Amino acid sequence: MQRVSHLMRAPYRAYVYGINHLEALIQMGERRYTPLGRFTPGPFQGWRFLWAPGLLGFIASSMILAGCSFTNSPFKLNMDKTWFFGEPVQNLGVAPSETKLIFAIVLTYAGIILLMRVWLRLAEIVKLHKGASVKQLWWMMVVWATPMLIAPPLFSRDIFSYAAQGELTSHHISPYIYGPFAMGSSPYVSPVDPLWGNAPTPYGPFFLFLDGSFARLTHHNQLATVVCLRLLEVLGVGLIGWAVTAIARSLKRDPGEALVLGVLNPLVILTLIAGGHNDAIMTGLLLVGIALALRKHFYWAFFFCALATAIKAPAALGLAFIAWNWVRDDQAKKRERWRPILIGSLIGFVTLSVTSWMAGFGFGWVRNLLSNGTVRSWAAPATGIGLSLTKLGNSLGLNWSEDSVLTVTRSVGLAIAVASSLWLLWHSTKRGWLRSLGVALVLFVMLGPVVQPWYLVWGLLLLAACYKGREHFWLLALSIASPFMGLPGAGELVNGFRHASIWLVVLSCTILLVFLAAPMGSWTQWSWPEDRPLKKVPQRR
Repeated sequence: MQRVSHLMRAPYRAYVYGINHLEALIQMGERRYTPLGRFTPGPFQGWRFLWAPGLLGFIASSMILAGCSFTNSPFKLNMDKTWFFGEPVQNLGVAPSETKLIFAIVLTYAGIILLMRVWLRLAEIVKLHKGASVKQLWWMMVVWATPMLIAPPLFSRDIFSYAAQGELTSHHISPYIYGPFAMGSSPYVSPVDPLWGNAPTPYGPFFLFLDGSFARLTHHNQLATVVCLRLLEVLGVGLIGWAVTAIARSLKRDPGEALVLGVLNPLVILTLIAGGHNDAIMTGLLLVGIALALRKHFYWAFFFCALATAIKAPAALGLAFIAWNWVRDDQAKKRERWRPILIGSLIGFVTLSVTSWMAGFGFGWVRNLLSNGTVRSWAAPATGIGLSLTKLGNSLGLNWSEDSVLTVTRSVGLAIAVASSLWLLWHSTKRGWLRSLGVALVLFVMLGPVVQPWYLVWGLLLLAACYKGREHFWLLALSIASPFMGLPGAGELVNGFRHASIWLVVLSCTILLVFLAAPMGSWTQWSWPEDRPLKKVPQRR
């Protein structure tokens, strides 16, 4: 048994060893190759410097807005009457300018890089120095987010699919059976990504009810429906902000840090506000339920988590963890937990039934939960492994079916996610149920059939208020890396460089380099501890 236990710990020791080296490498790189090495950290001088990251973040968001406002920008849908500006040129005889395309891409990428640099330094400061004004941070959020509210839907066309599903709902056509293309020729249909044109929706009944209500409220105006959906997601971000600060206060943690890691997160600004994904309202309702559970308002907690489940199904994990941890005594017998589980199940069932009645289409969404499996993304480990095995098998002459292999690898990934979540649930009392829930949500994303950046907010924003140890590192790393996952523009930029003049290429690369490495001000010195040396890498014995 001791040998088995030793072998079981080996992967964890390898992970610790590897992450220590990675953190040391990052620290060394920041010190040697970034402007942070110019500053010797001095005594912290208070929060008067917050105007600097606020201004830099606004500049970054404005650059993204400007870059995406060009008529040929690859970051938005270039289609007539889909936004208030940036529509394609009507004169089809005029070829789009290659120089403008390169400038639009460079400007957008430079803005994203600057936004992430500002947030990363601010996140390190609030980790080291507690007591940042929540009010000032909320104003910073407003300043950063305003350009994204003005911008057209960016980096994804999902919000146009939401609008089309709302139009279907408003005409009592079930989106659980029909895709948007069932409407034929319609202003709602044209902007929809063809990948989802005939796909039934997996979204819950409460979202369809809201979606259809917007279509009716706007008198079936497609653009107005899209605006309403974006405002709904802004409301979701507002709920996230309230909830993460409430959770932090309940745990006696710094609410300012939770707000920075949660709401000011570039992942939130770029995917939830700019992209308009319904994960914002789902995550907002889920976190509100968790905040209420910490204040021992369990019935309301179950209700809000059930509403979140009626937006997107993964929020049901919140119901399970709250019910299991209703009894806070570590020594409580497992059978004592069945009463809150039954209460939570009843409240969840009633809430889902009422919202299904409001939407008018029953529980048809349950059978559509895996419809996004039609997307085959290498970013999802379960899918990437399946695609790799298929190519390997076919190269060996085995003639494996890609669909069959993907079914196996995705099923294994889902089984591992379920097993891991059950283990986390069982040990959540000792380990901390909020952290266990956050990790379980992230695992369901990483081991699912499709990994989209906005899916990661489900767990990461909860961990923003309750992280421990290296979870902070992964929170920062995933928040910085995931928005670049599938981000358009890189191919167009490289192709444009092939045909552009050498001076334009040099200028573009210089702009990107400046925004990647230029000093942001002396305020960044407080993102380093005053006397902390570089972390030493443990040596092998």
